Amino acid sequence: MIPQHLQPLFWDVDLASFHPELHPGYTILRVLEYGDQPAVAWLKQTFSEAQIREVIRGERRLSRKSAGFWALVYGIPAREVRALSPG
Repeated sequence: MIPQHLQPLFWDVDLASFHPELHPGYTILRVLEYGDQPAVAWLKQTFSEAQIREVIRGERRLSRKSAGFWALVYGIPAREVRALSPG
C-alpha cells in the first residue's frame, strides 16, 4: 500500500489495488520526480539503493532537472543517465 501522504503522487492508479513492490520502476520514478523529503525517506525504506540507482540510470521519463539532481545525489556520471543523453 501507498502511505496516505504519498497518494497524490499516484493520481492515475487505483490505489486500492496498487502494490508498489510489484511496480518498483514506476513507483521510484514517481517519487523521484514529484516527491518531497518524506516521500524520499519512504522510498529509501521501501526500495534498495540498487533499485533506485537503476531507475536513475535507465528511466527516460525522468525530467532532465530531476535526472541531473538525482545523478548528483547518487554520484552517477551524467553520461550514464539515460534522461540526460541526447536523443
